[in-house]
Amino acid sequence: MGAMDTGNMEGRWRDLDYLLLRQGNIVGPGFEPAPEIRDFLQDDFKVLVIGAGGLGCELLKDLALSGFGHIDVIDMDTIDVSNLNRQFLFRMHDVGKPKATVAAERVMKRVKGVTVIPHHCRIEEKPDEFYKDFHIIVLGLDSLEARSYINSVVCSFLEYDADGTLDMSTIKPMVDGGTEGFKGHARVILPGVTPCFHCTLWLFPPQTTFPLCTLAETPRSPAHCIEYAHLIQWGQERTSETFDADNPEHMKWMYEQALKRAEQFNISGVTYSLTQGVVKNIIPAIASTNAIIAASCSLEALKIATMCSSGMDNYMMYVGTQGVYTHTVSYEKDMSCIVCSLGVPVHADADSTLDQFMKQLIADDRFSGKLSKPSVSHLGENLYMAAPPILEEMTRENLSKSLVELLGEKGGTVNVNDKKLAGVLRVQVAFSDAASEPNAMDTAGAG
Repeated sequence: MGAMDTGNMEGRWRDLDYLLLRQGNIVGPGFEPAPEIRDFLQDDFKVLVIGAGGLGCELLKDLALSGFGHIDVIDMDTIDVSNLNRQFLFRMHDVGKPKATVAAERVMKRVKGVTVIPHHCRIEEKPDEFYKDFHIIVLGLDSLEARSYINSVVCSFLEYDADGTLDMSTIKPMVDGGTEGFKGHARVILPGVTPCFHCTLWLFPPQTTFPLCTLAETPRSPAHCIEYAHLIQWGQERTSETFDADNPEHMKWMYEQALKRAEQFNISGVTYSLTQGVVKNIIPAIASTNAIIAASCSLEALKIATMCSSGMDNYMMYVGTQGVYTHTVSYEKDMSCIVCSLGVPVHADADSTLDQFMKQLIADDRFSGKLSKPSVSHLGENLYMAAPPILEEMTRENLSKSLVELLGEKGGTVNVNDKKLAGVLRVQVAFSDAASEPNAMDTAGAG
């Protein structure tokens, strides 16, 4: 990786050097001040930022100004005029362009020497190996599903030895930030050590839904009218099309239909921006909240990269409704988490085929309704991929191979993925004597 161009930058990194060139009372374990730390940060350390929206713009700016020289950013969205009041990297003439591309160009223009590589795509379009290439992943997402996906990918990298000890070299650190109005959080996730995202899903309240009978018969608010157009009317009138909340024409149609329904029931308050907010479940964004949370996330990324200070343990909440209130909570790891733990124990016959093993998992009561067409991998190698068709064909021959042939004599951990799962399911396979344990699934301990 090329060295960061620091020409004409005398004095730029003075404040960073205060952290990296001096000892202190709160430095991390093993920290030794040296100029080589900054060289590593700028020339070799690779950061992936996921999301280039309100929080993502702040993250890119903060990370670049904190000395990180190589940053990649992923975002699938294009710039909308409604973004411009808080996503400061964008201008009116950027409307319609990919967020990731414009954000990368603007950061590189303003912070000389930094390299920002944009990826205008869905996070699912990147192979797992892509995420493995980074030293740290920083999340600036507004979606639970996207967080769960990245969490499951990173946790799938974890490897344990025969006695269940985690291989620390397989940990891919994540820093997650989130904002909602005047509230926000920053957290550090060290998969396998600290709670992963799935361990603390209970922190996120369920999204508000409305009874369909209320929407259809007695709407009482603008949101009811919008959801009627969204959930009922679209399916009735535009059956051949899939609704896309990022399509301006679709959103315009949704707004017009909701407005007509509101007029029928003498309900006021339906606006285009409210329609977007209800359909996309948008929470009004506050620029100052994004700035505070991004600053915290960037600082934690710097701590992890350089060990110049002890890291956060492990969750910080911020509330800014009546001043500035922050509080740090040390959440505990869920030892039975299906995503980041050693794995749900499953006993199987060593001579059974992969196909038989997959059917065994589908029939297991512990995974009832969660598996239909699973894909299975082991130590980063795809044993069987249910989709896409080309990968299914390439891995189909493994279905007839025995587990001992695929996993080795001692079994091991396999990662199971399925479209019905919120994340990757880790399964710890232990071989049993089929003769002495005719129904291995009945004797498998709960995860």
